[in-house]
Amino acid sequence: MESMQDFAKELEESYRQFDEQYFAEDDAEEDDVWSGILEKFRSKETISVKVKEAVKGGAVAYVDEQRAFIPVSQLSDSYVENTEDFVGKHLDVRITEVDKASKKIILSAKVLLREQKEAQKKEVLGRIKAGDVYEGTVESIVPYGAFITLGEGISGLLHISQISDRRLSSPREVLKEGQKVKVRVLKTEEGKVSLTMRELEEEEPASDLSEGATFTDTSGEGAVTSLGDLLKGLKLD
Repeated sequence: MESMQDFAKELEESYRQFDEQYFAEDDAEEDDVWSGILEKFRSKETISVKVKEAVKGGAVAYVDEQRAFIPVSQLSDSYVENTEDFVGKHLDVRITEVDKASKKIILSAKVLLREQKEAQKKEVLGRIKAGDVYEGTVESIVPYGAFITLGEGISGLLHISQISDRRLSSPREVLKEGQKVKVRVLKTEEGKVSLTMRELEEEEPASDLSEGATFTDTSGEGAVTSLGDLLKGLKLD
């Protein structure tokens, strides 16, 4: 005959078996989740997350229901003053670090934004060719020249030797930050753009000497003459 003690043992055993099965299933499910997260990490997959809260040093989002951290330096490719501004926003991110043992997931939006800008830059650079003329803006001046912004995130180097046909001891003799300048592309090489102002400067006088160009006589007689008149009587050997 089964005693109450035997019944208690059977009940305890059934609970034990249930717990083992439950936690085994739970562990298996968790393993599947982390396997999926690891695969996203290895494949550098772009994923979209919603920022849930701002915390010290960054923000929190969730990947496959697992808590993930976005450092403040990785929320954007520009300076972030207030992480609270990102709460509730959706961000495209990439997993940059995973540690299942400590259940740590690190995300970055910055790495994707930089890649996108680099791709756009390459696409624009592909359209720029030697001989193209642009109106640019002096971005910064250095002892050896100036960097000129051409637009669409592209800047080129205007070497001091290409600023003017006269010798300069400093680019600041001619240029200043924020100044609009007309430049020509000398060459594009390995993602770098070389520019010239000097060539355009040298061409300007020649373009003025067209057949219909006129010149004012400064002798006091007030006469206006054309290029043809100036060449009359010129004896060529």
